Amino acid sequence: MGETENKNTAVKESWFAGLKAEFKKIIWPTKESLARQTTAVVIVSVVLGLIITLLDTIIQYGVNFLVNL
Repeated sequence: MGETENKNTAVKESWFAGLKAEFKKIIWPTKESLARQTTAVVIVSVVLGLIITLLDTIIQYGVNFLVNL
């Protein structure tokens, strides 16, 4: 039983060591880069939302027109 406990502890320690090593490899974005990317995502999301709203409105009027014929 003692061997099993030692193996579990060794596995956990090596897992955390590997995790720490992987986190050191991460290249975190700068504040400026993060701000630019966030702004781009928000702008694209708003523009796509407006396009979808416009298309939905046009299609809705078209279907209502065809139904009322």
